[in-house]
Amino acid sequence: MARLALLSVSNKTGIVDLARTLVEEFGFDIISSGGTAKTLKDAGIPVTKVSDYTGSPEILGGRVKTLHPRIHGGILAQRDLDQHIQDLADNDIRPIDLVVVNLYPFEETIAKPGVTLADAVENIDIGGPAMLRASSKNFAHLTVLCNPDQYDEYLQELRQNGLASLEFRQKCALKGFLHTASYDNAIAAYLAGAETESLPENYTVSGTQLQSLRYGENPHQPAAWYQTGTKPTGWPGAKKLQGKELSYNNLVDLEAARRIIAEFTGCPAATVIKHTNPCGTAEADTIFDAYQKAFNADSVSAFGGIVALNRAIDAATATELTKTFLECVVAPGCDQEAQEILTKKGNVRVLTLPDLLTGPKETVRAIAGGFLVQTADDIVADTSKWQVVTERQPTPSELAELLFAWKVCKHVKSNAIVLSKNRTTLGVGAGQMNRVGAAKIALEQAGEKTQGAFLASDGFFPFDDTVRTAAAAGITAIVQPGGSLRDKDSIKAANELGLLMVLTGVRHFLH
Repeated sequence: MARLALLSVSNKTGIVDLARTLVEEFGFDIISSGGTAKTLKDAGIPVTKVSDYTGSPEILGGRVKTLHPRIHGGILAQRDLDQHIQDLADNDIRPIDLVVVNLYPFEETIAKPGVTLADAVENIDIGGPAMLRASSKNFAHLTVLCNPDQYDEYLQELRQNGLASLEFRQKCALKGFLHTASYDNAIAAYLAGAETESLPENYTVSGTQLQSLRYGENPHQPAAWYQTGTKPTGWPGAKKLQGKELSYNNLVDLEAARRIIAEFTGCPAATVIKHTNPCGTAEADTIFDAYQKAFNADSVSAFGGIVALNRAIDAATATELTKTFLECVVAPGCDQEAQEILTKKGNVRVLTLPDLLTGPKETVRAIAGGFLVQTADDIVADTSKWQVVTERQPTPSELAELLFAWKVCKHVKSNAIVLSKNRTTLGVGAGQMNRVGAAKIALEQAGEKTQGAFLASDGFFPFDDTVRTAAAAGITAIVQPGGSLRDKDSIKAANELGLLMVLTGVRHFLH
């Protein structure tokens, strides 16, 4: 008797070629349902509709079609058990040797603007996951394929061995279970989000490995890169124009760069990242000027850095980028002339990511025995809600400069101090154990440029020492969250020294 294959797919990529090869080269009979059956029939491939095979019509608008003993009996039967073989014979059920199933596009549906809860629910597959799980469970006796990428390898198995090896079938079963787990996780996450804005009681993280990385933070740490969801978004959706393979540290730094540059949507802006902290960030009238200002803010640290731009790379900017060693450059686009110029530095990784603004909704961090989840720190600064607490009042240009410094400081490791002038960072004090230490590092880096500069702090001042240190160096304005029991001491010192001080009422610790 011919082998039997069940084909029922939402993603029909490659399904016609697979079916034709199964029939013409290996003599399979094919049963199929719904749109897949129509696609195969239109292609001239002999196919039996599931409803004809089971003797039961599709009902409830197609909600019930493969949920039938002739389908699941053929999938779940253990061919080495006499009782199972007898049950198949008694009920006129053929054993199914191949199940090819992928699921309704739930994630694609919920990604559409204006999608309703009813639309989302209607795209929750029932029969598909049931067949995937049943087939994966019984991998000892059949093969399950849930991704078009598996089709060629399966056919190669048939050509080499006459049937798929147990090792291959088990590998496919694992993919089947991972696929249904990811699918269920997407549904649960969506329904939890639709129900409440708080974090759900159960939180599951799942992903598909995009590639194995050379190593993690250090050579002795194995690492891999995973994509969440079925549709590539964020970095999986970026296009690499040139350069070596991305490393673990590259990706961590690129995400830090993306978070900073996403703050700047108005003017052209550039940032240079080193170990997730910005060594230079700037806004300007052109992307060329913005990159030059960002690079010159700390050209020593910029060596071997990660560059993010919020405008497409043009020829002039590309020329500047080739003048020093950089690990990676990312921008929304890159024109043809710029691409040709960048090839002079063939090892630098150049990526285009059109959507630099969209990031994860939550951050997840592993700890011993579990993990921590928090919503992303994506609050947008609103200067109308800031409080001017000193006698000196800000001009519009001073308020704009304070906003610039505040946006950068948000993405510097705590304790963080950022100095700026003319929408360019002058000094960055990152990850220090006390705020005075962070301020001293930033001031030392800025040197003589501190005269008339602005200072942003990611946390409040418990004492007035940072204010006095800043004033002595020539700082003229400060933005900080406020909230200390001793805010009045810092405000008093600022008034005494003629400084402008603004409290945001929001802090941005970054650990």
